Amino acid sequence: MSIDLKQFRFALLLAACLATACGSVMRRATTQFSDNLTSAILGQDDVATAHDGVPAYLLLIDGLIEGDPQNPGILLAGAKLYGAYAGGFVDDNERAQKMAGRAYGYARRALCLNEKPLCEALDVPYEKFDAVLKQADAKDIATLYGFAAAWAGRIQVNTGDWNAIADLPKLQALLLRCDAIDANYDDGGSALYLGVVNSIRPASLGGKPDEGKAWFDKALELSGGKNQMVRVLYAQFYARLVFDQALHDKLLNEVLAADPVAPRLTLINTLAKKKAKALLASGKDFF
Repeated sequence: MSIDLKQFRFALLLAACLATACGSVMRRATTQFSDNLTSAILGQDDVATAHDGVPAYLLLIDGLIEGDPQNPGILLAGAKLYGAYAGGFVDDNERAQKMAGRAYGYARRALCLNEKPLCEALDVPYEKFDAVLKQADAKDIATLYGFAAAWAGRIQVNTGDWNAIADLPKLQALLLRCDAIDANYDDGGSALYLGVVNSIRPASLGGKPDEGKAWFDKALELSGGKNQMVRVLYAQFYARLVFDQALHDKLLNEVLAADPVAPRLTLINTLAKKKAKALLASGKDFF
């Protein structure tokens, strides 16, 4: 059987392309697709559509990760989607823990690919962890913040687990580093998580609600007041912790009065309105 020399050369060129430059192009395209997918979901204004449709996209992200397990961008996109779905749509705590755990696992894998020294320091004493963390700079913010958000989400659904609570000092240090590098990243997302972290426990059990309040106020300022979930979490974690019903109701009524439409926040704000109604209703029995 004769071999066409031109076809043979083309086959060699294609193989070389897939092994080198074209592989890089495909990776960038896949990462861009996962980013666009995340943005489209976060821009959805119909909660029912998102509730019913997102699980299919979670499986799609799983498939993309399966095909390219060393791609930090896809891992971080998967972590964000799983974390958002667990926090926004899942009422069963056991299921929420599983999904938040997957988000954490994806984000940790991304951290280990991009920030190996910090990844290795996760299981060492706090002082050594903090020393490694201080070496992080602006180029690391996407990975650091993505991991911190997934970590905070896992702790938030495991507040009864003292092993999870024991991670709070390291998580807080990580969030503080993110805030120091770029306080405006994700519209003040680090400040929002610091508000939650400091308000999970009362002062008698080591919490710092006054610091939590300051961080929530900063998050509101940095987001320009457009992220309504800031107000919901402010009410849920701080106002209820200190039994401040006036602040609780004020924040939640502001959510209900706000326009939910905002870039990459429409779905979150729509969910915030739903949560605000539920918190106002349950507040009558709480306070």
